[in-house]
Amino acid sequence: MNLNATLIAQMIVFLILAWFTMKFVWPPLISTLDERSKKIADGLAAADKSKAEFEAVHRQIEEEWISVRNEGQQRISEAKERAQVIADEIKRNAQSEAIGIVRRAKIEAEQQVIKIRDTLRRDVAALAVKGAEQILRREIDENAHIELLNKLKNEL
Repeated sequence: MNLNATLIAQMIVFLILAWFTMKFVWPPLISTLDERSKKIADGLAAADKSKAEFEAVHRQIEEEWISVRNEGQQRISEAKERAQVIADEIKRNAQSEAIGIVRRAKIEAEQQVIKIRDTLRRDVAALAVKGAEQILRREIDENAHIELLNKLKNEL
């Protein structure tokens, strides 16, 4: 065998193998690799899109949380203000009621003092008449006596 012929035969076989590989093997491999790279690129794009959506939703949730927290604090402060207003109103009502009770008590006390004075005047007048009767031991004109006692009662 000739070395040159072997070399040429090997070259021809190599060229046929290269052509066969480029014609039948290489295109399906390239298309498979292209599909895989497209799937990977689509997956990365979907992941980026999901990450962006997640961040947007996260920001929205944070904003809503802040809004809800502020609204809650506002409601709490409004409730405290209402409670303070109600407490002040109750205090005013209690004070006015206390003032009314004190006034009624003073009026009642004054009426009782007046009633006791009248009773005391009558009792003093009756005692004075009895005392005068016992001292004089005689009958006196009762009308004149009542008139004198009424003057005495008015002076007391």
